[in-house]
Order: sequence, then C-alpha cells, then structure tokens
Amino acid sequence: MSNSGLNRVSFWFDSLDSVPEVEPPAELPTNVDVVIVGGGFTGLWTAYYLKWLQPDLDVVVLEAMTVGFGASGRNGGWCMGTAAGVSELLANPSTRDSGAKVLREMMATVDEVHRVCQAENIDCHYSKGGTLAVAHAPFTVKRLRAEVEGYAANGFADYCHWLSAEESRLRINCTRNHGAIYTPHCAVIHPGRLARGLGEAVRRRGVRVFEATPVFDIQDSTAITTRGAVKAEFVIRATEGYTDSLTSHKRRLIPLYSLMVATEPLPVEVWDEIGIQQRETFDDRRRATTYGQRTVDGRIAFGGNESYLFGSRRKPFITTDNTRFTELESTLHEMFPILKRYEITHRWGGLMGISTDWHPYVCVDRAKGFGAAGGYVGEGVGASNLVGRIMADLVLEQDTDQTHLPWVDVEPHRWPVEPLRWLGGTTLTYLANRADQAELSKGERSGFWDSLFRFVSNQVF
Repeated sequence: MSNSGLNRVSFWFDSLDSVPEVEPPAELPTNVDVVIVGGGFTGLWTAYYLKWLQPDLDVVVLEAMTVGFGASGRNGGWCMGTAAGVSELLANPSTRDSGAKVLREMMATVDEVHRVCQAENIDCHYSKGGTLAVAHAPFTVKRLRAEVEGYAANGFADYCHWLSAEESRLRINCTRNHGAIYTPHCAVIHPGRLARGLGEAVRRRGVRVFEATPVFDIQDSTAITTRGAVKAEFVIRATEGYTDSLTSHKRRLIPLYSLMVATEPLPVEVWDEIGIQQRETFDDRRRATTYGQRTVDGRIAFGGNESYLFGSRRKPFITTDNTRFTELESTLHEMFPILKRYEITHRWGGLMGISTDWHPYVCVDRAKGFGAAGGYVGEGVGASNLVGRIMADLVLEQDTDQTHLPWVDVEPHRWPVEPLRWLGGTTLTYLANRADQAELSKGERSGFWDSLFRFVSNQVF
C-alpha cells in the first residue's frame, strides 16, 4: 500500500513524524493462539493485555490498511472517564449498582492509559485537563445541573461539579455560555500517536502485526483473508465501524460518520481570549453532537455532524468539498467568532460503530473460539482500553471484577435491513438539526421539534 494519501486520513496522521511504507506480508501463519481482526484501539489494547498476562501467547493482529487507519486515527482524542450508556444505568434503580461499577472502572481507565503510555514511552500528548459540557441556552441549565446532582446522589460527588456562567466563561469563553458541567476525569490525547505507539508496543512484546491484510470473513475460530485463512484458538473481532465488511457479520454494528476540522496554530492572544488553558475538552450538549480539543501545537480540533450512508456504505476518505464541513465550520465560528480570521487547515471524517442499544459490549464464545467487542458510539478512546482488559481476561479465563460488568456477554441484536435503518438514521439526524436550530434561534426549548425527535428516537432505538 502506498503512503500517498495517508495524509488525507486526518490531521492526526498528517502530523505524525512518519508512517512507514506498508507492504502485504509474503506469508501468513496458518495456526496461532489468538487472531485479532482490526489494528485499532480495541485490537491493540486486547493484544497488549493478552501478552501482559501471558507473554508466551502467540498473538497475531490482522489489519486491512495500517495501524490506526480507521476510527482510532480519526477521532476527537477524548480519553473519557465515562462511556455510552453509563448515565442510563445510573438512572435506573435496578441497574444503578452496575452503572456505578462501570463508572468507577472508566474513571480509573483514564489513569491506566497514562500509565501504559509512560511505561511504553508513548508520547501521545496526554493531558488530563478534564472536560466542559457547556449549557448553550438558559433552559438547558436546569437539565445539566440535575445531571450533576444525579451523580452526587449516586455517590459520585467527586465525578463532576457545576460551574456558574461566570466561572464557565473563565474556563472557556464561547458564545452562548450559561454555565457548564466540569469533570476532571477526562484526558486529551493525540489519537494517531497513541494508536501508532500501541502498535509498536505490542510488536515489542512479540505480537505479529500484519498490515495491508484485509479480512473478508470470520467463521468461528478462523479469519479468512484475501491471501488465505488463519486458524486460532480464538479469533477476536475488533472491527468497530468496519464490521459490515465481514460477510457473516452484516448489521452487527453500523457505521456512522462524524466529521472533524482543525485550525491553523493559533496565536497566544487568541488562546488568552478563548481559554481552555488546561487543554480541557469541550462540547455544548446539542443533539447534533459537537466536540473539541486544544492540540499541543495550539490548534482547535473540532468535530460533529454525524451521518449514515445507505447500505452501511464505507468510504476510505471523506472528500474535503463535502458541504457538511461548511456547516461544521459555521458552528465552530459561531462558538468562537475570533476564529473566522484563521484558516481551517484540515478536514476529515471517520466512522464509529453503533450497536442497536448504543452501548459498548464485549463477549466471548469459548465453544466457537470467537470474541467480539465494540459499539462505543464515538467514545472509544478510553472505553476500548477497559474492553481490551476485559477481553484478555475472558480469553484467558481470568475471573476479575471487570468480567462481571454489564458490558460482558451481551452482544446486541442485528440492525434491521434497508431501507429501514437508513430512513430511521436520516430522519433522526434531520430532526436533531431542526430542533437545535430552532432552540438556538429562539433561546428556548422547541416543544414541536423536541417532541418529534424524542418520538422517533424511541421508535428507532
């Protein structure tokens, strides 16, 4: 595979020191202990902890392109101390204890990622500055403050706290800032450097990583590639949004695209006005998700605008003339008007894997020699680390606290056939944007669009 075009993956790839030329391996092994399909965060963390627990294990990673080419090298770079579905678990009395266990594990995961980076000398620009969820309208303050109170009521008063509008503006001087939730349990990272660093770390531990090796199906304990089959005691599917490319695994996870842009490096005086001096990550809790970070070289990397392509279609790159980039840049400029003076230097897109319940999962079928994990809904930088530890424990039959978390052995049902999932996803995206636009223009909740959004969301998911 030629490296020409790899700078189109993302700003993160473009800013790497180098990406070595990748050539297909001359020969693949035919029998190993564990085959991991997918060279992203899930696959690499799983490989890392398998070798940590059992160094003599013969572990192989098969990657279609190059390590970190997919979502792991294109995301927003938030290593979060929570994950999709945790709030719902905490809110339900019957699952509250399970939710608390996941949250504690995820809070500890932020530090575990840092520990590994230090141990393996991975310079991923890690900075634990926390995250800010800004109230973009006055009517959202009550809901966000109730969220803070909910965490405290469940024994997590130290997880987050409320910032008044004045306090919030001192941290992040964006427009429409009516206060914010702040949690210290989030770190910002350079995802490309983390993915590539993990790739080198697992190689040093004896994992064989075969790049430019597409897998087109997994049949129980056999990975079938374009150049032959690799049989193992366990085959682990770690393909996230690319799962639909596997013949026997259609509709397990659907790919949902998110777009990102990055500015040129900004002068000190601009940062003096904007804030986020501790490199806090930020969002403003719109339905159409927005998220951003301050990079180590002084840019803003900003994302949002999710979309689904009919038939779970996947593109290697999103072209920079996509009109949705214009919408995303308008949102960024609306939040920080001073940025209109500065150039957007990078535009890219990546896909995340979405399960039917929108929650992460990890499962192992010992009889079939098969394991699978994913479904992070765009929150996988931290969650993939915890999942990798769980998967390693399950494969090696380690009974740990993590193997009893609610994510374990609950692979969701398949998504419906087309055109149902396209109609559902497209309608929901449209309603989310209309509700956000109505509320931003009026400064109050849109009863009509909000009701439609909630109704369709409940029907689709």
